Amino acid sequence: MTKNSTSSNGSAWTGMVPVDDTALAVTDTDGAGTPVVYLNGQFATQGYWRRVIAELGPEWRHITYDERARGRKSKRSADYSFEAAVRDVDAVLAARGVDRALVVGWSYGAFVGAHWANRNPERALGAVLVDGAQPYDWLDEAMEQRIRKLFRRMGWFLPLLRPTGLTPRMTPVQMADCNIELGKISRAGELGPVLDDITVPVRYVLASGASLGSKGDEQERIRAGLDEVFERNPNLRLSAKVASNHDAILKKDFTAVAEAVREVAALDRGEH
Repeated sequence: MTKNSTSSNGSAWTGMVPVDDTALAVTDTDGAGTPVVYLNGQFATQGYWRRVIAELGPEWRHITYDERARGRKSKRSADYSFEAAVRDVDAVLAARGVDRALVVGWSYGAFVGAHWANRNPERALGAVLVDGAQPYDWLDEAMEQRIRKLFRRMGWFLPLLRPTGLTPRMTPVQMADCNIELGKISRAGELGPVLDDITVPVRYVLASGASLGSKGDEQERIRAGLDEVFERNPNLRLSAKVASNHDAILKKDFTAVAEAVREVAALDRGEH
């Protein structure tokens, strides 16, 4: 673990955590509060969580990181698979000496959080899943071609934004492959059993309206796939359905996300 800064007076630690063939940029506020690890959108960065973190305040221990080839510092890898993303949660927690944590994931990160909570019931305090981890068969051959076409079109300007950390250091093909893999993981037959087997408290915060690349009421039909899940597994519940869309939810409805975190943490402490 490469250390950039650390302090014994409770200030944030920042550094690089080696994992597999790469290294991830991590920030940890440290302290004695409940550890919360934040899992980003597929091509997003840890900066998206700043409003949620500010809303929750310093009594929590906030751990954020940029996934492989995301942000300004996390390194490239030969493996951008979903399984690698789930492994990275364990790598970050182990590097920071955290045994049990509450996971909060948005979009792609919600899928990662759901799988991690399913596999680690003794280590997961619970999970807050923000407009993601919704079982729905939205990927077919036509959609796959649509995804590949979208990322090909974006390919010319992505390198221009990379120095800012706003786009990943991945090729359009790699980005499309990640998105298509997510479509397969999202299928009801794949994700449904994962959600059904979760034994820790999970709260969903869902957006309204569309997201980048979706059409019409496509996103709302995907969200509706959770209705049967909530009926089958009482550990999973809807905490809030908010007005903002998928892409703006962490910016406009961070208070709802923070409240869901408090709700899950209270359940772990036996307050409800």
